[in-house]
Amino acid sequence: MLSQFLRSATWAPTIALSWFWGLGFFYSIHVTLLYGWMGFLSFALPNAAGLGLFGWILGAPRRNPDKIAAAIQGPYAVLFLACQFLAVAITIFGFAAYAWAPVVGRDAAMGVIGLVLVASSLGHAMPLRGIKILHGVALIPLICAGVAMLVGLTTESSGLGVPLSSFDERFYGLALPSLVGFLLGPWMDVQQWQRAVEIRRAGASVRLSYATGAILFLGLLTMNALLAATAGLGEPVVSSDGLPGAYTALAQAIARDGSAGVTVAFLIWTAVAAATTIDSFYCATRWLMASVTTRSNSPLLAFVPAALVSSPIWTLIAALSAAVVAAQINLSLMYLMMPFATILVGGAACLVCETLGASRRYDPVLCYMIGLASALIFFTGYIAPSWSLLAIAPLAGLVGALPMMAELAGRGSKPAAGAPVLTDETAARTIVMTVSRNEGITSHGFDGQWFVLRLVPTYDDTNSVGNIYFANYVRWVGKARELFFNTCMPDFNLKSTEFYVLTKTFQHDFRREAVEFEPISVRVRIASHNRKFVTLAHEIHSEINGLLGRGEQSLMFVDATQYRPLDIPRSIIEGFLPYWPKSSPHAASPAPHALPVKSPGA
Repeated sequence: MLSQFLRSATWAPTIALSWFWGLGFFYSIHVTLLYGWMGFLSFALPNAAGLGLFGWILGAPRRNPDKIAAAIQGPYAVLFLACQFLAVAITIFGFAAYAWAPVVGRDAAMGVIGLVLVASSLGHAMPLRGIKILHGVALIPLICAGVAMLVGLTTESSGLGVPLSSFDERFYGLALPSLVGFLLGPWMDVQQWQRAVEIRRAGASVRLSYATGAILFLGLLTMNALLAATAGLGEPVVSSDGLPGAYTALAQAIARDGSAGVTVAFLIWTAVAAATTIDSFYCATRWLMASVTTRSNSPLLAFVPAALVSSPIWTLIAALSAAVVAAQINLSLMYLMMPFATILVGGAACLVCETLGASRRYDPVLCYMIGLASALIFFTGYIAPSWSLLAIAPLAGLVGALPMMAELAGRGSKPAAGAPVLTDETAARTIVMTVSRNEGITSHGFDGQWFVLRLVPTYDDTNSVGNIYFANYVRWVGKARELFFNTCMPDFNLKSTEFYVLTKTFQHDFRREAVEFEPISVRVRIASHNRKFVTLAHEIHSEINGLLGRGEQSLMFVDATQYRPLDIPRSIIEGFLPYWPKSSPHAASPAPHALPVKSPGA
């Protein structure tokens, strides 16, 4: 038990530091000085609780973060990328405008760019387990720097000017957005998903890791609040909206103090906090996008290298550009934080509901449109100020997730058959496979309207160069089609049949090569039909390299004696009725049973 706890606790530094970015770092200073210690607790406790609850829910005994992450990475990729973009933009903007510029002046820009490059290089060169060790080591100078600043700062206030509470209408209005945003925040952060997956793979406890990580994170926030209290309010900075902010109070105190030791400690404190977010962002974003592009069927990847598409560089450049624009227009940090409580909450709530077992009803366009309306409500309420508008904003953002929330509450419809289920017990039932009598290395069965044949090629399937011989792809599609027919019409008898099934056309677009012992899945489904012809679509996927190729074939039916073309036979319609396209008139009439077939071949 002790060894399990220690193994889990070693993940606490990287969990805490990856979450200790600009949002928590500077807002803890701002909220402490403007709203007092009760204001700080109202921000810090939900923030730490959200981190701990993420690990508690995802680390449940019957949940596998690895399988859940694989299921949600594609559908929620935009949500994850938006979160990473905002996290890095907040970090770069905050550390440039609120930390280093007041202390080092014009040289702050070069220092921030250098820090971003170094941190990104670490994220590129090191896997997560290496970053975990690096963060564990970096925690030591971070804490030492914080203690040195507490001891070295000498100001007139010395924390006595920070009241227990100093609330106004804007603070009351921000209570609910803070609660919603911080509780849902970790769910949209792919850095935390990657950590949960790796913790599970390492044999540690996700729950213990995130419990200790949340406690450490709360301690770091408290250290920042103590530093703010020691520094005093200073001169509030008025942003472009005309509202004052205390984000720069600590940096102003360091600049006033002028002590070299305290200044160095401040630079270490801020540099470690920024770098441990950026290297985590780079590592996690590359992990996400590599997985998404591997599974993607987009034809764009046939022309653009997958490594280029999956690179975090594009998100980093976008975040850096946004930070520069925000600094130029003197934007308040609040407006970069706002999307976490408005625009993104609908998608994050859908993600939580799906993890808890709800069927997927996530409509990203709808959620983002509702989220933009929520952001407008928030902006209006924040400027006014109006506590009611601020409180309504996050609730409006949750509207897109109401169907899934209602299902979990028992007031909505149950998950549809075949919908993705994200627990260990039921994950194996997503695709029902049966072992072929002919080959022990193959299995086949239905996944919704797709019929899936899984196989493992061997040296027998390769050519003289070593790749899989091109004709084998066609043979595999034919094998999948025959098994598809046999499953749907097992009583078909070639000797007594009144019709034959012939292949009229066959087309296949090759995309990538496969090699021996690379698990392959061949997917076949009915794409369309008319009175006489049926079109089957097929895809060939590799578990390692994604889509290998796709195509289609057209089938026709002739009588068994004179080979005259026929309309689609009734037995074919009845046997394949459950798998007709949804637009087909046949699909609307449920079959009393699924009668099957063995194809006569072509």
